[in-house]
Amino acid sequence: MPLSTRTTLGRVRAPAEWEPHQATWLAWPHNKEDWPGRFEPIPWVYAEIIRYLARHERVELIVNDAASEKRARRVLDRANALSENVHFHGWPTNRVWVRDSGCTFVITADHVRAALLGRPGGSPTRQLSAIAWRFNAWAKYSDYQRDKKIGALMAHAGNATVLRPLFGKQRVVLEGGSIDSNGQGTLLTTEECLLSDIQQRNPRMKRGDYEKIFFDYLGTSNVIWLSCGIAGDDTHGHVDDITRFVSPDTVVTAVESNPSDPNYEPLRENIRRLREASDQAGKPISIVELPMPAPQFFERRRLPASYANFYIANGLVLVPVFNDPNDRVALDILADLFPDREVVGIYSGDLIWGFGAMHCMTQQQPALST
Repeated sequence: MPLSTRTTLGRVRAPAEWEPHQATWLAWPHNKEDWPGRFEPIPWVYAEIIRYLARHERVELIVNDAASEKRARRVLDRANALSENVHFHGWPTNRVWVRDSGCTFVITADHVRAALLGRPGGSPTRQLSAIAWRFNAWAKYSDYQRDKKIGALMAHAGNATVLRPLFGKQRVVLEGGSIDSNGQGTLLTTEECLLSDIQQRNPRMKRGDYEKIFFDYLGTSNVIWLSCGIAGDDTHGHVDDITRFVSPDTVVTAVESNPSDPNYEPLRENIRRLREASDQAGKPISIVELPMPAPQFFERRRLPASYANFYIANGLVLVPVFNDPNDRVALDILADLFPDREVVGIYSGDLIWGFGAMHCMTQQQPALST
């Protein structure tokens, strides 16, 4: 049973994404059904992403088997993306969205980690731990038997202690894309994802139950509940498509300028909530508006295209772009917010047909020095 005292569990911390990374985790694409009719360019998009990442940090790349590794190596080599900074792990997956199927790495004091594991004792020395949430394919798909194992495998490979949050006797279902942390005790999430009856992850959990889990395992004392995600989001409301921390006191949040677009009013409601919100110290949150690209469709289906699904790496910010006039606007906004990082647009018009982009496909492993 986890401890519940705030003074003790305050030593758990989920570092912000902009803090130093030990590595970035990805899984090589293989499931053609995730991009029906548009799979061919996807490995090349991954190669471009890995080429940029490997210049700045280690890339831990999950491949299905030896044959998959061989194919990945061939593509990476042709794209000038194969380097000693790319490490391969032969673990079969159903899909590639490791932000959601993978673990959430946190920094814990040794005695706090022992308490979370039900073994009181230990020292205040900081250690790397990993939250292995239960994964059930966004409470939507039936094929996730391989993906549900990935979080623990990542944790073991990263020499992190595996922590499995429970609510009652049931493991807590959560995806990394449904939360965003400022590294100081404040977390963003949405009611649509965690509290809705649609694609319901944890049927008996209420708002306060989630907040206790976030406090106990992520060191979060302050949760900002936004309303809804964007149209076309297969996850039913992940926050990483709409609002992201870019510093401890500042967020970027997506806005839609067209009043007839289905995203217009929900995104306005999210801004209203952000204006009323405060950080863990009770101070207002600074808000930077990030435009939405024009609606993206494939086979008459709305896709969750958003510039907010960027990924912050060491010295780098990778941003999905869509050959849209707002691409340049979004890149300039993020370049102003990250003046010490290279901000790179990655064309994601094909990638988004899989209902995810830069942030969905990556998971950071923080450097223990944080």
